[in-house]
Amino acid sequence: MTDRIVRAISSDGLVQAAAICSRDLTERARQIHRTLPVGTAALGRTLSAASLMGNALKVPGASLTLQIKGDGPLGTVLAVSDQEGNVRGYVTHPEVDLPLRQDGKLDVGAAVGHEGTLTVIKDLQMKEPYVGTIDLMGGEIAEDVAAYFVESEQIPTACGLGVLVDRDQSVRAAGGYLIQLLPGAGEDTIVKVEGGIMAAGSVSALLDKDPDPENLLRTVLSDFDMQILETSPVAYRCYCSRERVERALISLGEQELEDILRQQGKCQLTCQFCDAVYDFSGDDLRKLLEGLKHS
Repeated sequence: MTDRIVRAISSDGLVQAAAICSRDLTERARQIHRTLPVGTAALGRTLSAASLMGNALKVPGASLTLQIKGDGPLGTVLAVSDQEGNVRGYVTHPEVDLPLRQDGKLDVGAAVGHEGTLTVIKDLQMKEPYVGTIDLMGGEIAEDVAAYFVESEQIPTACGLGVLVDRDQSVRAAGGYLIQLLPGAGEDTIVKVEGGIMAAGSVSALLDKDPDPENLLRTVLSDFDMQILETSPVAYRCYCSRERVERALISLGEQELEDILRQQGKCQLTCQFCDAVYDFSGDDLRKLLEGLKHS
């Protein structure tokens, strides 16, 4: 089943929800970055959350960056989504490996860190991007994302994220959901949502059994009559290109380009989001320098 996001609203108009199946894009990220299981889980959860949040923007050319900077050994976990929910991302230290928790699960909280910040940057094609930052709740990522919505956007939110890593370290299941209360939702609605989440169990187990994000939503929100609004395919997608890398080199300025040319004679740049490698010969660098001098 291809990765996709499903958006829905309850027939009483009190709950909106979205769910994602992201197994393929999480596996692609694992292959690119060669993450070990705990890094795969942390990056996969972050990619799923960013995809769900980016897909909600609906502004042409918009993008959303979700950055988690914890005090754990993984360093920064970052994901960028376009307005359709296509994502790319990385983790600073993909080689990190930690013992399993006592319950046998990957210790994502310890890997990310229990203290630090979660930052959301929304570029809505306006003069300035919107930036919201909160302190981490515990580094498990789902509760941190939910806390962001409550603190920064005043939207009561429940978030579930999961990545199931197989014995060969490949991704067996991945995805999650965002459930948000709309104006008018009272205590009884909250109780029904919380009861459904508790009864449903872990996201990764549900998606391992059935990778359909619509069924994930209907299972978690079993006490509601949910109407599906849209279904969108999503993928791991990087927008890097040689032209973009050239612009990045030009932005370094004449002095730095001349230093690179003198010290190395050429340069090789690798995209931090994907496995693309861009080689620039001495002649290439000299052409960039000539362009700078005549601009």
